[in-house]
Amino acid sequence: MARQRVHVRRGDRVKVIAGNYKGVTGQVLTVIPAENRVIVEGVNVRKRHQRPSQQNPEGGIVTFEASIDASNVMLIDPTTEDATRVRTRIDKDGTKERISVRSGNPIPTAE
Repeated sequence: MARQRVHVRRGDRVKVIAGNYKGVTGQVLTVIPAENRVIVEGVNVRKRHQRPSQQNPEGGIVTFEASIDASNVMLIDPTTEDATRVRTRIDKDGTKERISVRSGNPIPTAE
C-alpha cells in the first residue's frame, strides 16, 4: 500500500467530525501514514483481556485507544478554537508553514 500524506501531525489538537465519537476533541498521539490512520487521545477507546506476561504480571483488562481514519478528524486552529482545513504556505526564505483556511493565521508546530 502506498504511503499517503496525512494532514495532521503528532501533538496536534483535532476534532472528530464523523463516527461514534463525532464532536470529541483530543490530541493526536500517533500518526500511521501507511494506513492513513491516527490515534487520538480519548477517542475510540477499546478494552482487551490480556494474559499475564513479564511486562504485565497481573494481566487483566487493558484499556487503549484504537486508530481511526485520518479523514474523520479536522485540525483545531489554536487562535480561534475552531476546526479548520489547512493549507501550506512557503515563505520567501523557503520555510513551510501551515495556514488555517478559516482564519488565515499560521498554525504552530506542536512538537
